[in-house]
Amino acid sequence: MQAIDLLLRRRSAKVLAEPGPDEGALALLLESAARAPDHGRLRPWRFIAIRGASRQRFGELMAEQLRRARPASTAEALARERHKAFRAPLILVVAAVCDPKAKVPQIEQILSAGAAAGNILLAAKALGFNAVWKTGAAAYDETIKAALGLDGNDCIVAFLYVGTEATEEAPPARTEWRDRLVEWQGQGLPDQAGAPPRSQRDGSPSG
Repeated sequence: MQAIDLLLRRRSAKVLAEPGPDEGALALLLESAARAPDHGRLRPWRFIAIRGASRQRFGELMAEQLRRARPASTAEALARERHKAFRAPLILVVAAVCDPKAKVPQIEQILSAGAAAGNILLAAKALGFNAVWKTGAAAYDETIKAALGLDGNDCIVAFLYVGTEATEEAPPARTEWRDRLVEWQGQGLPDQAGAPPRSQRDGSPSG
């Protein structure tokens, strides 16, 4: 598959099943992640693989988080939360472990981890798998962070559920981008050094 075709066909999976990535495929997913843009070469990404029996323990963590956040949650709601851990054979937690002493702003370190997660989605598709990116309240829960070996200042940017698409692949929905594009032609610039834009001086429209 050509790279541009991969980009244009990627979509989030709905139902994922076995088989999941083996060790070789997992290595390729993470090699792809490590190609993410990384200002300052800080390598702020951390990857935590959850699979096999560990998914059950992760499901309990998810249910406990819901119970803390919503003490009145029903048994059915807690069961649904536990079941989220079984959405796919593999869960990859992608986190940003930021260096507060670095000259690179924290937001850029977090964005680098987000780019790494995006690379994993594309690599999974290229290898014949698919994935879906989730977060939710669990991604911001301090107890879950600690259970995963992360500090309070670290950021979980994604729970990536990875496996084999269990339903027939539908064509990706057409995504319109034209109304998100603005051609900037210098409007808003001051007429001379230190002067405010013309629109701020006389009320006339800029551009």
